[in-house]
Amino acid sequence: MPAEPPPPAPPRRRLRLSIGAGVVLALVVLSAAVGLGIMRGQAEPTSSVPLTGDSRASEASGDLYVHVLGAVERPGLYVLDLDARLVDAVAAAGGTTDDADLAAVNLARILADGEQIVVPTLGAASDATGAAPPGDDRVDLNSADQAALETLPRIGPALAERIIAWREENGRFASVDDLLAVPGIGEKLLAGIRDGVRV
Repeated sequence: MPAEPPPPAPPRRRLRLSIGAGVVLALVVLSAAVGLGIMRGQAEPTSSVPLTGDSRASEASGDLYVHVLGAVERPGLYVLDLDARLVDAVAAAGGTTDDADLAAVNLARILADGEQIVVPTLGAASDATGAAPPGDDRVDLNSADQAALETLPRIGPALAERIIAWREENGRFASVDDLLAVPGIGEKLLAGIRDGVRV
């Protein structure tokens, strides 16, 4: 008499196997998701990019591009977060050299896209502050100190301080018309100093 095939597994045992396989599959998927999250979290917040890169991509990507020069370890073009400050740009460039004049820069200043940052060496900052190119005696709104700003008509100590405070809070002046955003400067005052300033 031929041997009878073994009876099929009870339904309860099949159910346990199905649940066990489902739990194992869920654990594998969860482990993969956690691993990807950890790998993404380890990405560097800043990176150096070649000078041939297109800075217009920064508007779409939510990053800003800054060019760091002067007394830093690794001068170059860096991509930073939109809310980055000058200290972040200096850190991305490897920090400052021993002869950097940190008193001449505001490390807490918020950066603007496309900005060039020059960290001066000791002794060089006083010569460069407010200096104009040969033949151009206009005051540079982005580098002038308070004394240079006060040489402008109708700009006293209070307005000069406001111009510097606006520059430190908002970044570089993109145009002379940006002076209208400084409290106390209106169209009439701007018209009187327009020919004596530059950006």
